[in-house]
Amino acid sequence: MQYKEYGKTGKKVSVIGFGGMRFRKEDYKSGSLEKCAQVVRRASELGVNYFDTAPFYCDDTSEDIMGEAFKDMPNPFYVSTKSMLNYESTADAVRRRIEKSLKRMGLQKITFFNMWCILNLNQYRKVMAPGGPYEGALKAKEEGLIEHIVFSTHCNGEEIQTIVNEGYFEGVTLGYNATNFAFRQKGIKAAYEKGLGVVTMNPLGGGIIPQNEDFYSFLKENEYDSVVQAALKFNASHKEITVVLPGMGTIEEVEENVKSGENFREMTEERLNEMAKKLNESLDALCTGCQYCKGCPKDIEIPKYMDAYNMRILKKPDKEVNNRLKYHWGINKKKAAECIACGKCEELCTQHLPIIERLKYIANL
Repeated sequence: MQYKEYGKTGKKVSVIGFGGMRFRKEDYKSGSLEKCAQVVRRASELGVNYFDTAPFYCDDTSEDIMGEAFKDMPNPFYVSTKSMLNYESTADAVRRRIEKSLKRMGLQKITFFNMWCILNLNQYRKVMAPGGPYEGALKAKEEGLIEHIVFSTHCNGEEIQTIVNEGYFEGVTLGYNATNFAFRQKGIKAAYEKGLGVVTMNPLGGGIIPQNEDFYSFLKENEYDSVVQAALKFNASHKEITVVLPGMGTIEEVEENVKSGENFREMTEERLNEMAKKLNESLDALCTGCQYCKGCPKDIEIPKYMDAYNMRILKKPDKEVNNRLKYHWGINKKKAAECIACGKCEELCTQHLPIIERLKYIANL
């Protein structure tokens, strides 16, 4: 496993991190968290030392799973967890969240504490307002409950540049992968130049990359790599990127992913430009399956419909969109016609996708 300096914090972290939002439901719903904890410990055995979790991941069990694993970790580790403005909008609420996370994970302090899921500059200003979330995190840092205040964002490159230039954070977690890299460069470069650690989430495009191996075969520099490994190496090879953060739910996934942190060469501008030619702007609009849009008042399972619409963006015929709904998800396209265009899903969408328009398209297939 290779390691990189996390910004100016003095900490060296594994280039492959452990994303704690993909534990298997059948494992954590079984009545014991031990099977999931074993996955975490295996990652530690193989050199991973950056573990990312959050409240509400995996039906609100991810922090508990980490806590179970941390009781008997093979090697030293760093922990990243989060607080979201939608749930903790005041300094006091953030303090309570920090205390709850510490208790769940059995820790004395949190290494990297994220102001979570900042979608735009308006939300950022609310986070930074007097009496707001950042103030609560700063006080907790002064008391030794957290070490570094960082942020997680789905803002565009220019907005990220604004945030990092104001100088309140030591690191950032943002979406970056072989699908959207041509449109997200400004964000990672701005953070790197300011001396922040850069963690990239969704390195597999929410599963899109491994599900379309033929299309993404151009990522492979080593014929023996899987497309998953090639995609993770793609991120890791950027000098601007500190940690690549795939979600992991099984020991097999861990063992495949960590190999990506062993041998890779630094990404050049020439290679990036070559790869960008193989993409087009529509690919930046692929749904990554984050599922933040859930909660439709008409009970439309929006993430599943957006996943099916990805087939169209990937130049598959409309029949493939319908087949994805019918045979993969087991749902009917007609349900999409029940959309009342209330806009709730689009407000929640971290990628700012035109969900209402896409539902109309599917309904009329």
